[in-house]
Amino acid sequence: MSSPFPLLRLPGVVLCEVFQSLSIGEKIKLSLCSKKISTLINNDRLYSQKVIVDLDLSNQNIEVYSENDDKNDAFEINNCSYSGTISDSNMQQYRIQEGTVPVIPFAKGIITLWKNNREGFLSVIRYLLKIFRCKFSIINDSNRGSLQPIISDLLNLQVEFKKLTIYLNGLKDENLFWNQISNKFGLVEDLEIFSVDNPGFRPVFTSWPKKITIINSAWFTLEHLLACTCTAITLGWSPLGNTDMDEILRTWKAGGFPNLNYLFVYGHRITIFESTILGMNWRELSTMIIQTDDGSKKATIKLGDQDMEMSVTPFD
Repeated sequence: MSSPFPLLRLPGVVLCEVFQSLSIGEKIKLSLCSKKISTLINNDRLYSQKVIVDLDLSNQNIEVYSENDDKNDAFEINNCSYSGTISDSNMQQYRIQEGTVPVIPFAKGIITLWKNNREGFLSVIRYLLKIFRCKFSIINDSNRGSLQPIISDLLNLQVEFKKLTIYLNGLKDENLFWNQISNKFGLVEDLEIFSVDNPGFRPVFTSWPKKITIINSAWFTLEHLLACTCTAITLGWSPLGNTDMDEILRTWKAGGFPNLNYLFVYGHRITIFESTILGMNWRELSTMIIQTDDGSKKATIKLGDQDMEMSVTPFD
C-alpha cells in the first residue's frame, strides 16, 4: 500500500506550480482539507485562475467556472439550510471562514449546510474571494425585494460584477436600496435595470458601470444621460425626444461622452414627423456618419420610427 504524498514538504515554488495545475473544483476541495493548506492556496491567489461566479440568489446556489471555459465544467456549491441532524455517510465537517459546517461532496461540487443560510451564502463567497480572482454574475430571472439586502452585502464586499441585474418593483424601501448601492456601480461591468413606473422614484447616480441597459427608462432623464460615463448605453421606453437627441449629438460632437462607444434610445417621443436634428431632417441624418469637431472620432447614426442608434469608432 503506497504512503500518502507529502504535499506540504514540497518547496514553495514547486507547490505553487502544483496549485496552479489544479482544476477549480480540486482547488476548492483541497483548500477545505486543513487551515494550513487553505492559507497556502490563499497566498497563491494572485497567480490563480480568473473565474466567473454565477449566483442564483433565489436558491442561494453558486457556480464557479474559468472565464476562458464554458459552463460544462462548472463547480457547483449548493447552500442549504438545516436545523436538525442529517445522516449521510459522505458528510464531513469543514471550516469555511469562521465557522465549521457540514459538507457533502458530489461529482461536480459540494453541498454546504448552514443554520443561517444567508450568512452561509456570504461566507462561501468570502471564501472564494480568498482563493480566486472572481467576477460575479447574478443569473436568476427576478429578484424579490427580500433579496435586495444580499445585493447590498455583495457590493459592500467590493466584489466585481461581470453582470448585475436589478429589479425595481416600486417597493417601499426602493430609494434606500438604491442609495446603498449607487456609489458602487464602478464595480459592475454590465448593469441591467428592470423597473416599473414609479413617480416617487428619483434615483441619483453617484458612480457608473461600464455598460448600462434600462428596460423601462421613464425615470432616466436627459440630465442623467449627459452625466453618464458608460461605454455603452441602451434605454428602452425613454421619455427623451428629438430635441434631446439633437442636444446629445451636439454634446458628443463638442467632445462630450468621451467613453461612449454605443448608444441606443427607444421612445415614443422620437419621431420622423417633428423637428430636425443637427439641422437635418430625419431622412438626411439616417445612416449618416458624423464626426467630432476635433476630428478624433466618427459615429454612424441609424434612425428608426421611435429610436436612434449611434455607434462610435475612432478615426484611423
